[in-house]
Amino acid sequence: MELALYHPRFGYYESDRLPIGKSGDFFTSVSVGDLFGSLLARQFCDWLDPLAASHVQIIETGAHDGRLAVDILSHLSGCKPLANKRLEYCFLEPSPQHRIWQQKTIAPLGRDVRWFESWDQCPPQSVDGIIFSNELLDAFPTHRVRWNASEKAWFEWGVARVDEKFTWAKMAHTRDAATAMIEEENSASGFQLPTELLAVLPDGFSVDLCPSARQWWSQAAKTLRRGYLMTIDYGLEAEQFYQPQRADGTLRSYRKHQLQPDVLTEPGTRDITTMVNFTAIRRAGEAAGLETVAFESQSRFLTSILADHMQNFGSEFSQNPALAGQFKTLIHPDHMGRAFQVCVQKTPLS
Repeated sequence: MELALYHPRFGYYESDRLPIGKSGDFFTSVSVGDLFGSLLARQFCDWLDPLAASHVQIIETGAHDGRLAVDILSHLSGCKPLANKRLEYCFLEPSPQHRIWQQKTIAPLGRDVRWFESWDQCPPQSVDGIIFSNELLDAFPTHRVRWNASEKAWFEWGVARVDEKFTWAKMAHTRDAATAMIEEENSASGFQLPTELLAVLPDGFSVDLCPSARQWWSQAAKTLRRGYLMTIDYGLEAEQFYQPQRADGTLRSYRKHQLQPDVLTEPGTRDITTMVNFTAIRRAGEAAGLETVAFESQSRFLTSILADHMQNFGSEFSQNPALAGQFKTLIHPDHMGRAFQVCVQKTPLS
């Protein structure tokens, strides 16, 4: 999955073609229009205003081509509470190709921005401000574990090549490792598989685990001194991964907005994604000292921002009727409102 998505030459996200939007493989809230960035900017302004620091940062992670940063910064320029603070916008971006795209997109604004390649360049408790991502954690590489009902044990799926095609294959000697992996992930989520459930779990039941997302979130949390950590993404609570309708796991692939039956076909030409374990990342942040202040649908989150700033948005909506259509798409349960969840945590004194 990591090679298929992030290989410098052949990776899906490294391709020069734009896979987002009507002519691409999937939509994002950013591709709907600039209202999404405008709403986030208003919320960020509210969060940054009370911080005592005179120098505050916004660190966007997984920014793709930088379009969302442009939308946020364009609207933050009118944020009066930030007039007495120095605001620095940063990208956490390991991909050289993406940094080139972001530099090109951000250049017309004439603003100085900063790039980090990894958390190693951000010392612990060095950030006063906001760290956020939009549709990042669902693209972290996963481990696929599968239940063997006859042996009452888990094993891990690997990828093999047969007759020049990739296929799933049981990895040898992974019974103990797979069991330890799933127990660790559930333990990190504060969840324990009931013995009664394991007794009736169907043979072949699959769960996709992403410990790297939990570890990444923990690193981000430890980087904050004062401020907020936020992500918007597809995801579930820990126990929801074991519901009957998810017997094949949550790993999936999209091309031209259509769900593809085999995620191993034509790697590098399609999106691969899986559900985020929100229980695990929330607990990781709390273990690092953060408080969870919101875990809700994108619909509820954005509607709350609009309600708090209706005085500003009322005039914008009247001047630009297309904004109402954008808002409907962002919050409608059949579009993006229910599919995306928003998790927000903050340092105790923010």
